Parts: sequence; structure tokens; C-alpha cells
Amino acid sequence: MNGQAIAVFIVDDSAVVRQVLTTQLGADPAIEVLGAAADPIFALDKMQRSWPDVIVLDLEMPRMDGISFLRQIMATHPTPVVICSTMTQRGAETTVEALAAGAVSVVPKPMLGIKKYLEDESADIVAAVKAAAAGRAVPLRGSSTDPESSSARSRAAVGAARAATAAMASTVPGHSGPLTLTTDRVVAIGTSTGGTQALEVVLTAVPVGGAGIVVVQHMPEKFTAAFAARLDGLCALEVKEAVDGDRVLSGRVLIAPGGLHMELRRDGAHYRVAVFDGPPVNRHRPSVDVLFRSVAHCAGRNALGVILTGMGDDGARGLLEMHAAGASTLGQDEATCVVYGMPHEAVRLGAVDREVPLHEVAGVIRSHG
Repeated sequence: MNGQAIAVFIVDDSAVVRQVLTTQLGADPAIEVLGAAADPIFALDKMQRSWPDVIVLDLEMPRMDGISFLRQIMATHPTPVVICSTMTQRGAETTVEALAAGAVSVVPKPMLGIKKYLEDESADIVAAVKAAAAGRAVPLRGSSTDPESSSARSRAAVGAARAATAAMASTVPGHSGPLTLTTDRVVAIGTSTGGTQALEVVLTAVPVGGAGIVVVQHMPEKFTAAFAARLDGLCALEVKEAVDGDRVLSGRVLIAPGGLHMELRRDGAHYRVAVFDGPPVNRHRPSVDVLFRSVAHCAGRNALGVILTGMGDDGARGLLEMHAAGASTLGQDEATCVVYGMPHEAVRLGAVDREVPLHEVAGVIRSHG
């Protein structure tokens, strides 16, 4: 921001939310709140006078809903947008749609006790705004957000591949003896700010039949299930929110649940995931470092580690451990990142074998499988 304060505009139909966010964000010397409005129509009029660096946006509002407003902004004046969304199933599904349309991150809010919740979470809200300001607004291109676009793939082939995956999962017994050698390959992906769009670009381009994929995307609790369901409808791969004990299988993508860590575990010659509670690591739960370190230990040279767009350094040290264990490692390049934070830290540590643009990541994953 070249030393200038981050200019923020708040759009939310709740007077309480507007007041609390204005107070919290305005208390940080690096942030200037330009104003607030109860709906997008009022907001557009006010923002024309002084356009903000970041917009904090509610999704359910009168006169114009947040999704329509977001799409209009991204089409005419792309601006980093932080979604302030209710932690309900409807709120989660709408939020995932907003992230796919170009929003960079989400701040959750409950149906009840909003004021206290937002006050308690003030540090995370400020961090989300700063992360958005450090990045770029990148409307999703190259992968349709229309679920009908998935009809282009062979539904019969996808169905057969998924049936084979399910059959494999149900017939392989648990293994309690010594670990055995395995040639099973696995891909571990870590991402944060801008990652929902990046994952859609990558995973919709990966065909069934390759290595099993495990993912940590920094996302609040209750939102990852809707995110996984959306990707499952767009991808040839099966995409699901991980459950403790899930098998890592060819054609399957397991996404760590928000609010829980995920590790890779060996089950004889195969892999499963462990999903568990625990303290945040690098201020995150799930943490990319937690996943990557477990992959380094369990899979070694059979693994590919991929670090995509994101703020901070979560995943950099874990990717270095994967690299030291013989895994191939890949980073998204700066030009295609919304925020070149996590990949940059991994490169700085010497953890990345090579950097590639986002549209080339899927090809590297295909060759690994």
C-alpha cells in the first residue's frame, strides 16, 4: 500500500455489524474505514466518490444481494472483497459461490451473539482485510462456475471410476502390523487466500486415475463441506470433506474440515487420513504444515507437495521437510497468485523444486500419478 492506510468500505444491512466492524478496523493505524452502507445500491453511490482498496461484504441484503453486487464489482472494477457470512448451511453455500466469483476470503458470523463474536475475533478480521489488501482481485477464468459445464466430461466414465474407488475402499481391511513398502503415490496441496479459485482451476483439470489428493485450504469451520460439495459437482474427481479414517485413493480428493487438523497416515501399504482437534499451528487449524510434515514422514519420495496462493508462511517448513524426504515440490508462481506469501516463503527456504503458473499445476499433478 506504499505506506498509505488501507481504505476499506463495509457493506452490511446490520447496523450492529457495521458499527462493530467500523470500530475494529478503524482502531488499526494501517486501516482507514471510508464508510459503510446498508446495501449495495447505497454502497455504489458512496464508493464512486472514493474507491476503497478492500470491500467487506455481507451476502444477504435488501434491494441487491451480495453475489450480484460482487459480480458487478469484479466485472467493472475488480477489488479485493472479504465476505462477512453467517455460519449456516445456506450461508456457507452462498459464501462458496462468492469465493468462486472472486472474493478472496471469508469472515464468519453467527446468527446470534454477533457483536461479541466479532469483537472476540477482531484480530482475525483485521488480518483478513490486510491479507486482501496485499493481494489482487482475480476473477475466476478458465474454469466455468456453471455446474452444467461438468456435462462436458464423460459421466459414464466418471461414474465407473467412482464406483471402483468406493469398491476399493470397502474391500481393503485395516492394517495393524508393521508398515510395509508401498508404491502408492499421493499429492498434498496447501493454500489460503485466493485458494478456493486456484483449487477450482487445478482440480477441474485433473482426470481420474492419478494419485490420491489431500488438501488443506484455510477456511472457517462449517464452510469446507459446502466448498467440497461444489468442487465435487465440477470435477471428474470425487471431492469430499475428509472424515477421520478416510482412505486416500486414486480419483479422490480429501479436503481438511475447517477447525480441525488433517494428517496423512500409513495403513499397511496404503494411506488414510487422521482428522483431529488440536491447537492452531501458524495461527491456523487446519494447518498446511501439519499436513505436509505428515506426508513427508509417511510418503516420502512417493509424494508431490504443492503450495498455492496464500498469505503468511504456513506450509513452507512442512514443504521443506517433504523436499528433504525426497518428495517432488511445486510452488505457484508470483504472477498468478492472489497473494504470493506462502509460495514465496517456501521458495525462500529452498523447499520448492520449481515454480509454475497456476494453469500448469494440473499437468504436473497428472504426470505425478
